[in-house]
Amino acid sequence: MATTENAAEQGESSAETAGADARSRPQDPSAQDPSAPESPEARIAELEDHRRRALADLDNLRKRHATELRRAREAERARVAAAWLPVLDNLELALAHADADPTAVVRGVLAIRDQAVQLLAGLGYPRDDETGVPFDPGRHEVVAVVDDPGAEPNTVTRVVRPGYGTDGHELRPTAVAVAKPRE
Repeated sequence: MATTENAAEQGESSAETAGADARSRPQDPSAQDPSAPESPEARIAELEDHRRRALADLDNLRKRHATELRRAREAERARVAAAWLPVLDNLELALAHADADPTAVVRGVLAIRDQAVQLLAGLGYPRDDETGVPFDPGRHEVVAVVDDPGAEPNTVTRVVRPGYGTDGHELRPTAVAVAKPRE
């Protein structure tokens, strides 16, 4: 019996020694439990990789956006330039007939001006050349103040240069002469 007890004690002792040896030896990382927490170095490397990928994705998005914006600008410029071609063609026709009847040339130039005004209105910049309306600093630029007894004070009496656009979307303000306030 003593030998059996010695053998059992030796078995327990060798099992304890094997367990202690396993705890003191570094374990193979591939043999670790996947649910066990990662080492800080591995986590840092993983986060650094995510950061680099996110920066690369952001840079690619920025480049793609810049290319799309450039293409959209080019397309819009081409569309506007193509819309002006008939106006240019008509001006050339008017110049070709400059030796003809002067009144016909004047009517032709007026028609071309009307065509250009319609084109600007189609692009979102309607002509503003009204007189007799109250002065609006958002639409009008005062170039003269006149004493006009027949006009209400602070009203537009004359348009010096027409403006184009709408409120908040103005290409150019209307240059006007305004009636002087009465004293």
